[in-house]
Amino acid sequence: MSRDIDLAFDTTTPKCIVVAEVAQAHDGSLGTAHAFIDAVARAGADAIKFQTHIAAAESTPSEPWRVPFSPQDASRYEYWARMEFTERQWLSLAEHAAQAGLIFLSSPFSVEAVELLVRAGVPAWKIASGELSDVLMMDAVLATGMPVWLSSGMSSFAELDEVVDRVKTAGSKLLVMQATTSYPSPPESVGLNVLAELASRYGCPVGLSDHSGTIWPSIAAAVLGARVVEVHVTLSTEAFGPDVSSSVTIDQLAELVHGVRAVERMLANPVDKDASARGLAPMCDLFGKSVVARIDLPAGTVLSLEHVTTKKPGTGIQARRLGEVLGRILARGVQKDALLSEEDLT
Repeated sequence: MSRDIDLAFDTTTPKCIVVAEVAQAHDGSLGTAHAFIDAVARAGADAIKFQTHIAAAESTPSEPWRVPFSPQDASRYEYWARMEFTERQWLSLAEHAAQAGLIFLSSPFSVEAVELLVRAGVPAWKIASGELSDVLMMDAVLATGMPVWLSSGMSSFAELDEVVDRVKTAGSKLLVMQATTSYPSPPESVGLNVLAELASRYGCPVGLSDHSGTIWPSIAAAVLGARVVEVHVTLSTEAFGPDVSSSVTIDQLAELVHGVRAVERMLANPVDKDASARGLAPMCDLFGKSVVARIDLPAGTVLSLEHVTTKKPGTGIQARRLGEVLGRILARGVQKDALLSEEDLT
């Protein structure tokens, strides 16, 4: 199976790239991050995505907790620092992902992270919605010329318009993703309708970054033409981390991949209804119904509903022609349950 980032922009195929978002689920453990790569590859996803945090480059020690979930970190800054990997470690993750047949992605959160990820060989940028206003980082991203996937979860259309214009002016390939910054997202807030709005407004491929913790929004998005679907993943629903409640398990990820691949096959194979019906003619004979005699009938009988009914198989005069039979005269006698034919009628 081809796992090429450019498939997201290929309008000749209904390919939908399935991205497994690890984010902070590794909890700072390099070994766990590598374990995610193997698990995601076994599930059949196209890409694995991390987040590259460099605490000193993206945050100040005074950054407040959004939700103080981590008892081992005194501050949000300390948490980001604990999530960091060295450049050598990032390169090892990128190499492992390539060996496993996965597209390696990671969202940057600073100019320094962009520079590191360029050296790690990411083929595209997934920009978190909270980072769209960082003009310094976006300048660094656009300077690479690589495709840009914009997450829209925290942005109004006016804010998105500005960033989209910058990306288009820079000449980078663009994909915009609907996202709901709610963890987990209830079905009412997924916003599948926004996919069509984004596609129409920006004239570009669209995707869904889902935080529902289920597989259903992504499968629905694939049906609606999303070129990328992204879900958070966890190795266990009992794991520690801020995103576990909005994540799918590896088994669920495999089921999601199976569903998306089925959708691709459906979209790639439109059905000609009339041709399909013609091909089913033998089955219609088997399962259809014919006009039959209710009772033994002598020649000369003027047929009415008291004389005929409809029964299987459909190899006689078809049941839908019952009205044409009524009022006609039997040319010869027929027995009960006999399938009437044109030769029986005058």
